[in-house]
Amino acid sequence: MTTARTTPGLPEGNPLPEIDPDLRDQAEIRLKKRRDFQGHLLAYVCVNVLVWSIWAVLGATSGGWFPWPLFVTFGWGVGLVMNGWDVYLRRPITAEEIDREVDRMRSS
Repeated sequence: MTTARTTPGLPEGNPLPEIDPDLRDQAEIRLKKRRDFQGHLLAYVCVNVLVWSIWAVLGATSGGWFPWPLFVTFGWGVGLVMNGWDVYLRRPITAEEIDREVDRMRSS
Protein backbone atom coordinates (compact mmCIF):
# COMPACT_ATOMS: atom_id res chain seq x y z
CA MET A 1 0.00 0.00 0.00
CA THR A 2 1.40 3.39 -0.98
CA THR A 3 0.73 6.31 1.29
CA ALA A 4 0.79 9.88 0.14
CA ARG A 5 2.90 12.45 1.93
CA THR A 6 1.78 15.95 2.72
CA THR A 7 3.94 19.03 2.74
CA PRO A 8 3.78 21.66 5.46
CA GLY A 9 2.08 24.77 4.14
CA LEU A 10 -0.09 22.91 1.62
CA PRO A 11 -3.73 22.18 2.37
CA GLU A 12 -4.40 18.67 3.65
CA GLY A 13 -6.33 17.81 0.47
CA ASN A 14 -3.18 18.13 -1.73
CA PRO A 15 -1.04 15.11 -0.86
CA LEU A 16 2.25 14.56 -2.67
CA PRO A 17 2.80 11.24 -4.41
CA GLU A 18 5.23 8.82 -2.81
CA ILE A 19 8.76 9.23 -4.22
CA ASP A 20 10.83 6.24 -5.26
CA PRO A 21 13.69 5.93 -2.72
CA ASP A 22 16.32 5.42 -5.46
CA LEU A 23 15.12 8.52 -7.30
CA ARG A 24 15.14 10.48 -4.05
CA ASP A 25 18.73 9.40 -3.35
CA GLN A 26 19.80 10.46 -6.85
CA ALA A 27 18.09 13.84 -6.42
CA GLU A 28 19.79 14.33 -3.07
CA ILE A 29 23.21 13.56 -4.59
CA ARG A 30 22.61 16.02 -7.46
CA LEU A 31 21.51 18.76 -5.07
CA LYS A 32 24.57 18.19 -2.89
CA LYS A 33 26.84 18.41 -5.95
CA ARG A 34 25.21 21.70 -6.96
CA ARG A 35 25.66 23.17 -3.49
CA ASP A 36 29.27 22.02 -3.37
CA PHE A 37 29.92 23.61 -6.77
CA GLN A 38 28.37 26.89 -5.64
CA GLY A 39 30.66 26.92 -2.60
CA HIS A 40 33.64 26.13 -4.83
CA LEU A 41 32.69 28.96 -7.19
CA LEU A 42 32.32 31.44 -4.31
CA ALA A 43 35.74 30.49 -2.90
CA TYR A 44 37.27 30.82 -6.38
CA VAL A 45 35.87 34.31 -6.88
CA CYS A 46 36.84 35.53 -3.39
CA VAL A 47 40.39 34.18 -3.53
CA ASN A 48 40.93 35.52 -7.04
CA VAL A 49 39.68 38.97 -6.05
CA LEU A 50 42.14 38.86 -3.14
CA VAL A 51 45.20 37.75 -5.13
CA TRP A 52 44.52 40.16 -8.00
CA SER A 53 44.07 42.98 -5.46
CA ILE A 54 47.39 42.08 -3.83
CA TRP A 55 49.02 42.03 -7.25
CA ALA A 56 47.56 45.43 -8.13
CA VAL A 57 48.72 47.04 -4.88
CA LEU A 58 52.19 45.49 -4.99
CA GLY A 59 52.53 46.25 -8.70
CA ALA A 60 51.55 49.88 -8.20
CA THR A 61 53.95 50.38 -5.30
CA SER A 62 56.93 48.38 -6.59
CA GLY A 63 56.60 48.83 -10.33
CA GLY A 64 56.20 45.06 -10.86
CA TRP A 65 54.27 44.16 -13.94
CA PHE A 66 54.23 40.35 -14.22
CA PRO A 67 50.62 39.15 -13.62
CA TRP A 68 51.46 36.18 -11.40
CA PRO A 69 47.81 35.69 -10.28
CA LEU A 70 47.17 34.23 -13.74
CA PHE A 71 48.67 30.97 -12.46
CA VAL A 72 46.15 30.83 -9.61
CA THR A 73 43.22 31.90 -11.79
CA PHE A 74 44.01 29.50 -14.62
CA GLY A 75 45.05 26.52 -12.48
CA TRP A 76 42.08 26.69 -10.18
CA GLY A 77 39.81 27.62 -13.10
CA VAL A 78 40.57 24.32 -14.84
CA GLY A 79 39.40 22.46 -11.73
CA LEU A 80 36.33 24.65 -11.45
CA VAL A 81 35.36 24.05 -15.09
CA MET A 82 35.74 20.28 -14.63
CA ASN A 83 33.64 20.43 -11.47
CA GLY A 84 30.96 22.44 -13.30
CA TRP A 85 30.95 19.93 -16.15
CA ASP A 86 30.46 17.08 -13.69
CA VAL A 87 27.59 18.87 -11.94
CA TYR A 88 25.68 20.41 -14.85
CA LEU A 89 26.60 18.64 -18.08
CA ARG A 90 27.50 15.03 -17.31
CA ARG A 91 24.65 12.64 -18.00
CA PRO A 92 23.84 9.97 -15.43
CA ILE A 93 24.60 6.39 -16.36
CA THR A 94 21.49 4.72 -17.75
CA ALA A 95 20.30 1.14 -17.34
CA GLU A 96 20.76 0.62 -21.10
CA GLU A 97 24.42 1.61 -20.88
CA ILE A 98 24.95 -0.80 -18.01
CA ASP A 99 23.27 -3.60 -19.98
CA ARG A 100 25.47 -2.91 -23.04
CA GLU A 101 28.60 -2.94 -20.91
CA VAL A 102 27.59 -6.22 -19.25
CA ASP A 103 26.97 -7.72 -22.71
CA ARG A 104 30.42 -6.54 -23.87
CA MET A 105 32.06 -8.04 -20.81
CA ARG A 106 30.30 -11.38 -21.36
CA SER A 107 31.33 -11.54 -25.02
CA SER A 108 35.02 -10.89 -24.35
